This record gives sequence, structure tokens and C-alpha cells, in this order.
Amino acid sequence: MIHTQSSRRSFLGSVANGLQGTALAYLLSRDVYSQPDVFAAESHAHAEPRGFDLLPKETHFRPRAKAVIQLFMQGGPSQVDLFDPKSELDRNHGKSILKDIAKNLSSPDAAGGLMRSPFKFAQHGKSGISVSELMPHVAEHVDELAIIRSMFNTHQNHEPALFKIQSGKLMPGLPSLGSWVTYGLGTENQNLPAYVVLDSPDGRLPTNEVQNWQSGYLPPLYQGTRMRSKGTPILNLKPEIEEPSEVERLSRDLLARLDRMHKQKRPGELQLDARIASYELAARMQLSASDALDVSQESAETLALYGIDEKPTDSYGRQCLMARRLVERGVRFVQLYTVGQRWDNHSNIGTSLASICKETDKPIAGLLTDLKQRGLMDDVLVVWGGEFGRLPIAQMRPGSDVSKAGRDHGPTGFSVWFAGAGIKGGTVYGNTDEIGWRAVENRVSVNDWHATILHALGLSSEQLFFEHQGLKERLTGVEKVRVVEDIFA
Repeated sequence: MIHTQSSRRSFLGSVANGLQGTALAYLLSRDVYSQPDVFAAESHAHAEPRGFDLLPKETHFRPRAKAVIQLFMQGGPSQVDLFDPKSELDRNHGKSILKDIAKNLSSPDAAGGLMRSPFKFAQHGKSGISVSELMPHVAEHVDELAIIRSMFNTHQNHEPALFKIQSGKLMPGLPSLGSWVTYGLGTENQNLPAYVVLDSPDGRLPTNEVQNWQSGYLPPLYQGTRMRSKGTPILNLKPEIEEPSEVERLSRDLLARLDRMHKQKRPGELQLDARIASYELAARMQLSASDALDVSQESAETLALYGIDEKPTDSYGRQCLMARRLVERGVRFVQLYTVGQRWDNHSNIGTSLASICKETDKPIAGLLTDLKQRGLMDDVLVVWGGEFGRLPIAQMRPGSDVSKAGRDHGPTGFSVWFAGAGIKGGTVYGNTDEIGWRAVENRVSVNDWHATILHALGLSSEQLFFEHQGLKERLTGVEKVRVVEDIFA
């Protein structure tokens, strides 16, 4: 007979072969010590607390979207070369405004004069919105996009700006947007993680690494689960030696009974509930994760739509197709990363920006087409953008050729876009100044952007909170935020 108090850990080790090495390393990064779950509208503030879980939860109001696909372009896409053309840059090419813009430079010794875009713009769709020649496939969907040209961040360096765009503040250790969404809404599929991250197929982590999708002070159940877009989705998901299904079932049933006994002696410990739920999810993922990400099940036409098996679109095309397969199966939040900081175009922007656009343009357009064909656009919100944009001046060493120039980080004004559930397509919201440096009209802060995404999901940024160390913590903090209502139909 097993003594559950003294040898539970050894017992768990002994049945590890029965559980067959699940994805726990991805689901449980650490223990979280925080206060009980108080996600609720104020009218439910005195309700009996429930344990942490991923079961679907009620929204604060009628949602427009049920899931989010975030196409995160880490590094800082250049707004004046993609979605925000500026004729003043053509007229004043080479003119120096260094005195005005110096405070926003990460490399002031390499600052040059104003630099026109080396790329042509053209109007597209019924809306006539101008899009760069670098994105011909996305341009075909311009009537489905709401482009915000007036986003701004509050730091010019990648790491703090990434913390801000991911978690709402310029510091590490806080819950990410995806964690807040899954904490607030749960998920519709209990056999897959609620929050999935698809990053570089070569295994390289992005800047700030796993902090981009951490759960912070929220329970680890809400942390993003990193999956690979090539090969086995999660390492060690399948056992080295297959056990009979009945043996696996019995071992899991026994573990569940021990869990219940353990919980009965520790009532009210909601973090314990979260840990046990993570173990159970990891076991269930053995049966469903590989299937969800198996793009070989798709037709040749669908693979071609995303640019799969083509250079250079294969890698990002696979990520986009996997994202569609995941939201189709009820995953709540899917986040995609490009390889490294390919959007960080400090030099040779004429070739470096063209290269990353060529890798992502067709797959993104394929995703939008596929979602629409399958009737998923009514339920899925697609969000595109990076942590900041780029400056309208040349970045180059003194005496170097301007044709080799790039652009420095530009946090004061940049472009992002939304598509899908509830979005008013063919919309341009806000503007930067005449050279594309600063957001000046209908400015949208990072916290406004967060509040807008939550709003699309039926969540109030004020009513979504977590009591931590005596404070009601929110994704959007304590500052006044607004939802960008004008981008919704």
C-alpha cells in the first residue's frame, strides 16, 4: 500500500513511464504564489471562488471574437515603407532634423538625414488604402483590414518595448497578453493548451525568450505553450516505449484518485488545483497535439495557398497553417514569431526588409483567405504588428553609401493592423506627422491596444483583474485607457 504523505513524489516518478513523458516542462515553468481568483464583474465580486482551470468562462459582454491569432513581427516593421507612405520624405530626402529626433535614437552616431522609402506604394481595394509593393498579397485583402497608423510605445530599445507590448509595462516578470486572455476566458478544447506559441523552427528563442509568453503572477496554467512548426510539436510528448492503453488508463486513474485525496486534505489551495490541471492537460495532449499540427492532412491547394514547400515561404507558411488548425480546434490564443529580429532593419533596408516581407506576405494572405473560406473570420481576430516601428531618417556610418542605409528604432509612431471578427475592413485609423515620426492624430497607446483586443473578446480591461499582494492587478494597469471603437463594424 502506498503512503500518500511520505512517498507521493517517488510514486509519481515510478509511473512516469505510464504517463510517458508529457509536455510538463512547457506547461509548468515554476510555482506561482498569489491570491485567489477574483476574475469577475463587480456584481460577482462576492461569489464563492472557483479553482483555476481552463474551462470556458462567461464574458463581460457579447464578444465579437472567440480566438486570437497574433502575428508578432518582432524587431520593428518600418511603417513608412509598408503602410504609411509620406510624400514629405520624397520632397525632403537628405534634409537633417537630427536635433528634433535625437532623443529617440538608439545609435545617434549613425544618424543621417531624412530618407525616402525605396519602395513604391499603390492604392488597393475599394477602400483605396495605400500599401507598399513589398506586400502584394496582403494588399489584396486591404478591404478586410483595419490599419492603425498612430500606435506608439514608450521605449526605444527592444527588451523594454517588448515587455511593454507583451505585458503592458516596461518590466519583466508580468503576465503576457495571451495569459490574461486565457485566464479570463479559458478555452473550448480541453485536450490542447489554451495559449500556443509557434516560433522559429530552428529552435532559437526570440529576444526576451520565454518571457514573451510567461504567466507572471498568474497561475502557470495560463502560460503559453511553445510548439515547434517542424518535427515533433513538443519534445518528449510520445513515449520511448509504448505501454498498453489499459495500463496507461489505469495509471492515470490511480493518479487522479491520489490527487483528489491530496486536495481533500488541503481545501482552498487554488494553486494546487492549477498544478493538477496542468498535469492532466499534459497527459491529454499526447493524443491531440500531434494531430492538430499535422499539416500533411491538408490538400495540395491549401498548402500552396500558404506557400508551403516553396522558398522562402515554407517556414512561416507552416506556422500560419498550424495557427488556423489550432483555432479551428478551439485553441483560444495563438502567437506566431518570425525567425530572430528580421524586422530590425538597421542597414540595407532595401534588401533586408524586402526579404522578410517576401517570407511572410504570402503566408499571411493565405491565412486570411483560408479563414474566410472556412467561415472562421467571424470568430477569429487576427492581429499584426511589432513592438515599435522605425524612424524616417537614414541610419548609416559617416561617409557610407546611403543606398546601404537602414532605419533606427521608432517607438513614437508606427502601424499595426487588425482583421477578422467584428473588424470594420478598409479602415485607416489615426495618423503620424508629415514625415511618419510621431503619432499625432487619434494616438493609440499599447494599453489602448490591449484594451481593444480584450474588448473584441468580450472582456472589459477594468473588470479583468487578479488579486496579487493586496492589489487588483490588470493587464492595462491603473492608467486610463480607451477601446478603439472606430475599427469595429
